[in-house]
Amino acid sequence: MIAACGVSTAEQQTNKRVDKKPPAQIVSDKPKIIAFGDSLTAGFGLAEKESYPYLLQERLKADGYNYEVINAGVSGETSLGGLERIDWVLEQDNAQILVLELGANDLLRGLPVAKMKENLETIIKKAQAKNVKILLCGMLAPPTMGAQYQREFVAVFPDLASEYKLAFLPFVLEGIALDPKLNQADGIHPNAEGSKVLTANVYKALQPILKK
Repeated sequence: MIAACGVSTAEQQTNKRVDKKPPAQIVSDKPKIIAFGDSLTAGFGLAEKESYPYLLQERLKADGYNYEVINAGVSGETSLGGLERIDWVLEQDNAQILVLELGANDLLRGLPVAKMKENLETIIKKAQAKNVKILLCGMLAPPTMGAQYQREFVAVFPDLASEYKLAFLPFVLEGIALDPKLNQADGIHPNAEGSKVLTANVYKALQPILKK
């Protein structure tokens, strides 16, 4: 199973999307959930209102939560790219939760697992230093990467979640991967229906750390 997450030429998305350059500070007294990731978060190939951060915002509103969701997804992003922009992303006013969804592009490019873990760990430490809670989203690796790489890659996410006591979603594409009805033609990125399942996965894992 190939892990999802995009290409560097992916479509630009809106929905309060944070780009590679620092955005204007979003002024709001609402507590913020920062959806921080790659093309799965950015909503590659989808309309703005089909992206998971947008759908998550709607779900939170419907259930009486007063959070504002910020889409900080960048298609093609690696863990290193995330590390390079995490400082100013965390400067968002009243940032309270970080949904950390990175690593799939490291996998697709065959980048060293140890370096990916180091990058993710640094992101986690930076967020925790600002008292931002974290939901870590895990990813799986296909056997084609080799048994050792596969084992090491898959282990990174639960290991970090355990060490840093994070909320944890073991596989962000649970119920979506390999289902042609829920993916775009590339077989990697969720379509509009798949995005709904992705939103449900994230929301379920988020609920224990949400406050009304």
